[in-house]
Amino acid sequence: MSAAREDIRGFLRREPVSMLVEVTGVAGSAPRDTDAWMLVSERAIFATIGGGTLEYMAIDQARRALRSGLAAEPMNVPLGPEIGQCCGGRVGLAFTALNPALANDLIARSDREMAARPHVYVFGAGHVGDALAMALSLAPLRVVLVDTREEELIASNVPRIETCLTAMPEAVVRDAPAGSSFVILTHDHALDFLIAAEALKRNDAAYVGMIGSKTKRATFRNWLSRETGHAELFDRLTCPIGGTAVKDKRPSVIATLAAAEIMTAALTWVADHARLAGTVSR
Repeated sequence: MSAAREDIRGFLRREPVSMLVEVTGVAGSAPRDTDAWMLVSERAIFATIGGGTLEYMAIDQARRALRSGLAAEPMNVPLGPEIGQCCGGRVGLAFTALNPALANDLIARSDREMAARPHVYVFGAGHVGDALAMALSLAPLRVVLVDTREEELIASNVPRIETCLTAMPEAVVRDAPAGSSFVILTHDHALDFLIAAEALKRNDAAYVGMIGSKTKRATFRNWLSRETGHAELFDRLTCPIGGTAVKDKRPSVIATLAAAEIMTAALTWVADHARLAGTVSR
């Protein structure tokens, strides 16, 4: 498996003289919460605290401090008409000059955030699979493009995702963590059915979707009932992916519609289980 993802290590190597900007407090409506942070150097930024003018002010404050060599004063910014924003809340910001210990802390923090992202496995590196992986690569998800064909994975070349070459994609389903999403659109209907059946057997999947027509959907329903004896599993399948409201079969359109569907399911699963964990802990 190979990985290509947002790389804080690369940023820190290129921009060792940087300032950490952290959201330390939020009152009322604001663009981001207190988990938001960014790195600012003289010529680049990594991550975002959001907020248009708010972020512009933070970048300016950080760069003035970097040029002067002096500590940057904290900011407490009202998000109102005086700065051209209408959120109505207030945001506190803290600024810390980068040092080796802080850099290591940020690498560990970034790795934890990446590791906690919901997994999405896209089976099939064809036109729709590539387009879907590209659409999902911009989201806070860990996207893995899976195929049995090495040449297709090499040709896909989608940034910020992982690839997995395997002769047994159904084994990838079995080994995936809880809360994973599985999107099935390989070059072979029989393989699609095998992967989908494996995914539907899991009761901890956030999403199981398969590309297909009405005929493929009906065929799979009959196949699933015959092969597994559990026709009720079919109720958890989304097929076709992306819904039926838009009658457009271009890969980019299907990918865009499906990406929103998958993102909603993945983050809903995370939120629901976080609430459940909180209830159990109390």
